[in-house]
Amino acid sequence: NHRYSLSDGVLIKDNHIAACGSIRRAVEKARATVPHTIAIEVETDTLEQVQECLECGVQIIMLDNMDLATMRQAVTMINGQALIEASGGVNLDTVRGIAETGVDIISVGALTHSARSCDIGLDWQ
Repeated sequence: NHRYSLSDGVLIKDNHIAACGSIRRAVEKARATVPHTIAIEVETDTLEQVQECLECGVQIIMLDNMDLATMRQAVTMINGQALIEASGGVNLDTVRGIAETGVDIISVGALTHSARSCDIGLDWQ
């Protein structure tokens, strides 16, 4: 992951956008709250949301659960104006195609939500 803790950056998700009424308003609230050195990332589901992020000048745009064709369109739209993170549906079968779209970061949720636990015990004598 590109963040070590919640203090390393702002991630604006769909619930934040809904609460604020728009991506622009959510980004404005975040900028008013954190130092200018903190990156702001916005989770997007549509190309319209990607465009709104570009107009707001966010540093990282997350493409969430987009198909490869839409992801390629988003990468073309962004054209180096922000870092691009792909998230959702990433597995061994899909990761190559996602990487070939030109995104900068690929999030693999399975690393945390599907990892097998290890049965470790400690006996004190």
